Amino acid sequence: MLTPLSLARRRQALRLITGLAGASLLASCASFGGPRKVEIPLHKLQAGLERRFPAKHRLLEVFNIQLSRPMLSLQPEADRVALALEASVTPPFSRDTWSGSLAFSGRLYVDPGRAAVMMAEPRVDRLTIGAGPEAERQLTRVANSLVDMVVRDMPVYSFNPDELRYAGIQFIPTRIETTRSGLLVTLEPAK
Repeated sequence: MLTPLSLARRRQALRLITGLAGASLLASCASFGGPRKVEIPLHKLQAGLERRFPAKHRLLEVFNIQLSRPMLSLQPEADRVALALEASVTPPFSRDTWSGSLAFSGRLYVDPGRAAVMMAEPRVDRLTIGAGPEAERQLTRVANSLVDMVVRDMPVYSFNPDELRYAGIQFIPTRIETTRSGLLVTLEPAK
């Protein structure tokens, strides 16, 4: 038989357990709605870039340039990524085509409005096309214009809408970190 004192203690214990369960439920819901970190592995970044090549450009209204076979690598110590491409250049008034490679690097940033990872501050690291030393020096000077054309408005990675929904909450990418195996993107609830 329960005494009034033991019944009161049981009610008090039940209230305490119910309160703790409710608090833990609220805490778990809060973690669903808080910032999340998502890793994008290098192979996903590489696949996204491969869909955008080959690319053809006309430089200075003189040179026809084709870029293909992108190879992306990460430089976490410098917080940059590097991109190497096969390049072929057709100079004016010539039927010959110079073939070689172009390598450049840049800093990645997140464009929340486009839900994409973009590249900024590109710089040419190497240009080799077998055109002779003088021609390569001249082309290297203008290659930064080409790299800027290639990189501007070209996402390195675009998020699918379903990647930005979790537990019924819409997220937007806000920050990015370069790691040895990929990118670590911080997603925050959309406001």
